[in-house]
Amino acid sequence: MIYKSEFELIETLTKEFEIKKTPFVNTIVGIGDDAAVLEYNDTHYLLMTSDLLVENVHFDPIYTPMHHLGFKSVAVNLSDIYAMNGIPTAITVNIAVSNRYDEQHLKDFYYGVKAACDSYKINLVGGDTSTSVKGLFISITAIGVVEKKRLTLRKNAKNNDLICVSGDLGAAYAGLQILEREKQIFLENPATQPELSQYNYVVGRFLKPSARKDIMEYFLLNDIIPNSMIDISDGLANDLNHICKQSNLGAHIFANKLPIDYQTIKVAEEFEIPYTTYALYGGEDYELLFTLKPQLYDLIKHDKDKISVIGFMTDKQNEITMETIDGQTVVVEPLGWDHFKK
Repeated sequence: MIYKSEFELIETLTKEFEIKKTPFVNTIVGIGDDAAVLEYNDTHYLLMTSDLLVENVHFDPIYTPMHHLGFKSVAVNLSDIYAMNGIPTAITVNIAVSNRYDEQHLKDFYYGVKAACDSYKINLVGGDTSTSVKGLFISITAIGVVEKKRLTLRKNAKNNDLICVSGDLGAAYAGLQILEREKQIFLENPATQPELSQYNYVVGRFLKPSARKDIMEYFLLNDIIPNSMIDISDGLANDLNHICKQSNLGAHIFANKLPIDYQTIKVAEEFEIPYTTYALYGGEDYELLFTLKPQLYDLIKHDKDKISVIGFMTDKQNEITMETIDGQTVVVEPLGWDHFKK
């Protein structure tokens, strides 16, 4: 079967669902943002999000250590809570596993889950375990809270907002390319040992990404509430397009402002791919992409190690443009990681 893009498919499957009033807990935001938003109490909303990781779609067991997979499975869910400007509190873990995985594999996986729970100070509160005919399937649900006044959605960007990103971009995709190259070498000659020492940073960014808890702490410390926010799981171009579409705006970014680590640039040169391509279209960075009032520039400009201003929102609906390094303006197509077009 040929599928549409992931997000078009979700829209097709869920368009008949309407948010209903329910006893005790009302749904404020349903499908369409990083997490669902539910009424909780007078001051806070409850946040819920879920992710599915499938063997050979989201991870390759040949080069993915189980403890890294456990940590990553948690971190990618918590990233969605942080993208709502919230604080994660608990997770459930559901796995279906084939007989190719033994008890030690699962212990290693849960070791990684526990490491993430300890790192982000959250609780594992339940889940389910089943067998599968083939492969490993992981589904994690994360729960969090957010102050009502601090809730940040994708749809509230404003014209002339600063477009900002945390950290650096494209490193996870660079790491994936290195791992795939080493995998092919290994399959051709199993006696060959992979040489990854000079790629530790980018490989680590792919195998064990971090959710940006520190950015939430930075926002609280400086009393910053972004107008809009999303985590970069499917590539900058794709995720910026979500903000544009839901805010009915466009965006203009600058190639020379994209934060790219030197190791990512080195990998891009090895594969003879423009390094801006990694930043725009590489997925799984799990950095935060957000927009701020222009008046906040003087506050954040001193924290370039945490936050980069890469452009501004425009009134040209659903159009993303970029000023290239040589001064040309080009249209950026909203392409990126898509689970149905791998």
